[in-house]
Order: sequence, then structure tokens, then C-alpha cells
Amino acid sequence: MSEISVPPDDFRSGFVTLVGRPNAGKSTLLNKILGQKVSIVSDKPQTTRTQVRGVLTSDTHQIVFVDTPGIHKPRSALGTSLNATAADALSDVDIVCFVVDATAPYGRGDAFIAESLPKDAIGVVTKADIAKPEQVLEQLRVTSQLEADAWFPVSGRTGDGVEALVEHLRARLPLGPKFYPDDMVTDVPDPFWVAELVREQLLAVARQELPHSIATRVTEWEWPRIRCEILVERESQKAMVIGKGGENLKKAGTAVRRQLPDGAFVELFVKVEKNWQRRPESVAELGY
Repeated sequence: MSEISVPPDDFRSGFVTLVGRPNAGKSTLLNKILGQKVSIVSDKPQTTRTQVRGVLTSDTHQIVFVDTPGIHKPRSALGTSLNATAADALSDVDIVCFVVDATAPYGRGDAFIAESLPKDAIGVVTKADIAKPEQVLEQLRVTSQLEADAWFPVSGRTGDGVEALVEHLRARLPLGPKFYPDDMVTDVPDPFWVAELVREQLLAVARQELPHSIATRVTEWEWPRIRCEILVERESQKAMVIGKGGENLKKAGTAVRRQLPDGAFVELFVKVEKNWQRRPESVAELGY
């Protein structure tokens, strides 16, 4: 990683938080803005469990995006911690983007989040590529009642509307320094990223009860050998994660290696830690 260069006097920079309900499309949008994957994506709730920073740098601007867990009604220590993580990302930032799913009706969860937003927040209606035109218009109509600075219909999958959103964000940035080197796209540590990639693959095969119960952490890192531990809460879940003849673990390991530099060797192990998501100390130990 290179050093942080001194920018010109008219350089603009700042932090932009993406906040919204679970599965609103925040992570997909961030990945599209940056042009590379920095946040895992799935159709399961609570996929994002920490603040993930992604950095977009040009000759004149640097935007530090903060992806957050979806805000929801918590039913465990994990849920409470995720909400606190998202709420914390609303403070000490320059711009807040309220992300709303065009394919889901605007509900009490959205209204709850809207109450905590600054009046100059920017509204982003996602999934415009798969929503019907009338769905997008209805979301824009309903959300226009909020005192937002502007609203943008976008698609994190196709990129439609993304450039207009980014240009608006650039125009809102204050004068400021560079916070990260030009070649840095995210500050997520490598071991944490590998653990997240493993969890992403397991979420793709997980049944309804499993997504919340799966946690991952790298316990050994001696490149190219990486050992990743997968935590579940019950023995029955362990069997589901492993799959018949270890099929699920093999698929996950192969998919993760394809996203790492050549030569990486990823070992996956499954461990039962009963009710880990209901114990605050376990949630904290996992970095959530």
C-alpha cells in the first residue's frame, strides 16, 4: 500500500453512509460504485454484519462509503449489535444515503429509519432494473414526503443511475484531505474478508434457519494456507453446513479460492458453539 499523497487545495473528500432495511441493496450498490467487490452479497437478511468501508478516489475527490447492516427489529444479541453498528455510522459523516428497495412496499421499518435521518439525507431507490416502473414511481412518490436533499432511482446490478448519484455526492463533499492512499479501495483486513467470502458461499446453500446461526472467522493465516472456522449453534446445523459427503464445504471452498490469488489453500472446519448469537460476549468476540 502506498503513502497518502498531498491533494490540491480544491480537493474534496468525505464520508458517505449507506443505511436502510436488510436486503435493500446497499452492498450491491457499493460494489457497483467501486467497480469491484468489497462487501459480500446474498438474499438472506443480516448478510452485512459490520461497517464496510469502500473508497472511491479521483484526481479531485475521495468518497469514503460506509456500508452498514440492515436495521431491523432485533431478536438476539447479534441483532442488537448490528442495529447499533448501523446507528453509529450515522454520526460524524458528511452525507447519509437512505437506501430503499423499489420492489418492497415502504413500511414501518423504513419509516423507523427515516426518523433518525438528517434532513439533508439523499434518498436512493434501488433495484430499479427488476422493479416495475409503477413500483419505482410509487416509492419515489411515498419517499418524496421525506425531507431529503434529492432522490435517485438506481440499479446496483446494471449500474443505471449510479453515475448521477455519485456526481451528486461529489458536488456535496466539503473541501478536505485524502483519508486513504489512491490505490486503496477498502480497509477490510484480508483474514476478515476471506471469512466473509466463506460465509457468503454458505448463505447461498443455507436453509431458512441457518443464515443467522452461521458465523465465520479465520483462525490461522500462513499464506498460502488459510484455516477458516465456521460456527453454528446446533449439531443439526453442522450437518446441514457440511452437506452430504462434505459437498457444501467443498463447493464453498472452491468458490472462495476462485476469488483469491493463485495458490491459496483454504481449509474449512465446522464447530458448534451453542446459542452464540444470543450471547453478547460471543458476538463481540466475532467482531460483530
